Amino acid sequence: MLRKVHIFLYFGILFFSKQLQAQNRELSKLFEEIKYIDYQMNPNLSLDNSLHPYRIYFLELDEYGDLLWKYKKALQQLLSLSENKMTNQELISKNIMFLKLRDQISLLEFKTYLIPFNAEGGFYNSLAYYLPKLPFNTLNDYTDYLRWLPSFSQYLENSITLMKQGMKLGVVPPKVVTAKNIDLMKGWVNIDLEKSPFLLPFQNFPEEINEETKDSLITLTRNIVLNQILPAYKNLKDFTENKYLPASSDKIGAYALPNGRAYYENRVRHYTTLNITPDSVYDLGLQEVDRIKIKMQAAIDSSGFEGRWNQFLTFLITDPQFFAKTPQELLNYASWLSKKSEGLLPQYFSKLYSLPFTVEAVPDEIAKAYTSGRYVHGDAVNGVPGTYWVNTYNLSSRTLYTLPALTLHEAVPGHHLQTTLAAEIPNLPEFRNLYYISAFGEGWALYCEYLGEEMGMYTTPYELFGRYTYEMWRACRLVVDVGIHHKRWSRKKAIAYLRKNTALSLHEIETEIDRYIGWPGQALSYKVGEIAIKSHRAKAEKELGENFDLKEFHYQVLKNGSIPLSVLNQEMIKYINHNLNTTHERKESP
Repeated sequence: MLRKVHIFLYFGILFFSKQLQAQNRELSKLFEEIKYIDYQMNPNLSLDNSLHPYRIYFLELDEYGDLLWKYKKALQQLLSLSENKMTNQELISKNIMFLKLRDQISLLEFKTYLIPFNAEGGFYNSLAYYLPKLPFNTLNDYTDYLRWLPSFSQYLENSITLMKQGMKLGVVPPKVVTAKNIDLMKGWVNIDLEKSPFLLPFQNFPEEINEETKDSLITLTRNIVLNQILPAYKNLKDFTENKYLPASSDKIGAYALPNGRAYYENRVRHYTTLNITPDSVYDLGLQEVDRIKIKMQAAIDSSGFEGRWNQFLTFLITDPQFFAKTPQELLNYASWLSKKSEGLLPQYFSKLYSLPFTVEAVPDEIAKAYTSGRYVHGDAVNGVPGTYWVNTYNLSSRTLYTLPALTLHEAVPGHHLQTTLAAEIPNLPEFRNLYYISAFGEGWALYCEYLGEEMGMYTTPYELFGRYTYEMWRACRLVVDVGIHHKRWSRKKAIAYLRKNTALSLHEIETEIDRYIGWPGQALSYKVGEIAIKSHRAKAEKELGENFDLKEFHYQVLKNGSIPLSVLNQEMIKYINHNLNTTHERKESP
């Protein structure tokens, strides 16, 4: 009898294993098919993944409908897969892919591809991001580069075709966004050829390439840039300035787009990964603004400053002690803060990354309209470190007392730690290692600004106020973003709201407001994600009591990579229940 039971169990396990493998193959096959569609949809995906493409691929107008059909079909296939035999990681992968596909379908249905840029730029200045990550280690890398580079001029021309179609359908950006891009395009039309990003790969050659070959490669590249790419840039700028700007909208909100109200509601749900309304987000923002203002006032009181709120804000954005005198001084301080924070990581995290990061200035080609800092992910395979970008343009707008919070957010333990750990998780579908969910990633980075208080990163009342003004800035985003796109606020009203409640410089405030105008909904993800993570920590601390381990909590939050907040909630419930059960069993055992 026992032998029969063993045989039954053996074949039962074998059958289950085969079914599981079949499910794995089915999921994997679908993910590969979706990856192929993604490469059709996004012409820069190869570059973003540090691969030299055959050419810069772009879609004709009539191909977008076919692409929409492919994504809808993939979504149907995904939903048809039974979850009965899926592992936990497969369930998470399915959930994330659902979010990803639904987003692609929404963007195609709302035809947002007809607006190929936002207030920070887009298709025409994207190479400032991508070229530094491309491998140039062999002669083949250079010949691959020259193979696809001529197609970039065609890519620019095709983008004009998209913009023209947008003009016909009324899918156009606000004038303020178009004007920003015209200003950015000037730098690409009038660029010093020797400082051009297109010649960046030729600054350092591998030893195997001789001088004659070097000269030949440089000459070929210069000819392509001078005779094909720069004329395409000039044509783009002329079209944008003379035809696209007059056709752009006088209104600044997403409500002005065709079916704009539904589009913004869609963006709210996507960027928060929650089924919430713009009005509920707005109300949450008002509550957070009132809460954080009390913290800011306490920081002012501790500084010993004698004067009113507005006088303190004026003091912070005008006193020379709070500003670097040179770009290098700003970079040096950011670098020192980065190393100080990195040195504290083992006290708060049980698992750390293997890929290092560096600190660099935001490239000149995009700095004028760019935020105060940003993180650019690296690539371990091609030896590219992560990069913490610090904006050194207009130093009188870059306050030193906010730099600790910015560093915690963009470098460590913020974006670099989170995205690098996600990239290093073994045995996940490729898209999981690379996919970025804003509510999780930005929520984590904002949580890290909060964690900086425990880490001792804020050493003066001014730096603590800078930390609160950054949190206030993200709370104001909830109000301002909904105000612009749902409640029809003017740009002037949005700027006034940030000026009233934060200690950001006027340049930063205007840059940020224009960013929200050109990127509806994304600004909501920060505060919503941070609130979720902080609430999970508070619950874990309360329920686990003396058994709460901060390192373990951080590991549990980060162990699955970038995930929707609904999945994070499920994982946190499992983590707390597991620890409670373990503690109970320990107490019950003799």
